[in-house]
Amino acid sequence: MRPRVEVQEAADIIEPYSNWMCRKVAGAVGVEICVHFICIQFKCSTTSPTSRPFDGFQFAVTQVQIPLHGLFMSIVPLLTTNLPGLTPKSGKVRDIYDFGDRLLFIATDRISAFDWVLPNGIPDKGRVLTQISRFWFGRIHVPNHLLSMDLDDLDLPAGINREELIGRSMVVRKTKVFPVECVVRGYLSGSGWKEYCASGKVCGIPLPAGLRESEMLPEPIFTPATKAESGHDINISFEQMVEIVGADTAEELRRLSLHIYETAADFARLRGIIIADTKFEFGQIDNQIYLIDEVLTPDSSRFWPANLYAAGRGQASFDKQFVRDWLETTGWDKNSPPPEIPAEIVEKTRDKYIEAYEILTDDTFPWL
Repeated sequence: MRPRVEVQEAADIIEPYSNWMCRKVAGAVGVEICVHFICIQFKCSTTSPTSRPFDGFQFAVTQVQIPLHGLFMSIVPLLTTNLPGLTPKSGKVRDIYDFGDRLLFIATDRISAFDWVLPNGIPDKGRVLTQISRFWFGRIHVPNHLLSMDLDDLDLPAGINREELIGRSMVVRKTKVFPVECVVRGYLSGSGWKEYCASGKVCGIPLPAGLRESEMLPEPIFTPATKAESGHDINISFEQMVEIVGADTAEELRRLSLHIYETAADFARLRGIIIADTKFEFGQIDNQIYLIDEVLTPDSSRFWPANLYAAGRGQASFDKQFVRDWLETTGWDKNSPPPEIPAEIVEKTRDKYIEAYEILTDDTFPWL
């Protein structure tokens, strides 16, 4: 029989993650855990306890030695970053710090839907996005902006919490970013499905009659969009893209986008994931084009489980569609600040992101 550890209430309860922590602690240390509440102060009751401080918390510990360092780092999502003396450029998910010819990309745990950033985040989401991007940068043989995952490669201010940045940070080349989103669609879904139903086209590209929702297209299509700082990106024609970046560059970005998508989609399908569509960003240094930002993640792509796929309906997904679907049930008007995500939706969404990582990479997520 495994030893039993009682975790009692003490202060500052963060109850939404209690069920998740119960499973994670039990799995990490091989003991049966009875979690009454997850809180800022923990007390593990035993026969003859001795107290000692551990990572800022006070514990009573006996013969059951629980490796708690790092274990509780992921309970609370990282929503903001702070590097003293530096001001980030913040998007919906990423905080970007400028270090001259290099940038520090930090993927927070913020989550957005319908052009709003929700008030609470998804623990470790930023790490999943960063590690999936790292995985693809290592597999896709085109020049990319990633230099390092090592924070020691930058002269960071003293006193920062490096622990919370590990796994979610990338040191990258600073490029001149092309002001277009390079979208590739391999399946008929989302706004593309709605447009097809109305006109038989997707972003102005005629498609065969009789296609069903979620059906695989005869061949992937390239549908660029403007890169919006806020709100929705706006679909544009290839001819409009030519006017923005020039004919030669537009042709090369289309070629690269289709090549990367087809290569990645073939690989992911073998692992059990359908990449229905995705978007890429590119930048330039001198005359060299680089693949930048996040790549083929559940935030920039639609990931569907291949074993559940069937054309003619919407699909189960590994992406934040799970949160969008929940929001649609809340009565939220999408014009006022969104509601907080319930604990069970947070937990299920986190599990979906991690499942996508583990299926795709065939590896265990390092921050479980």
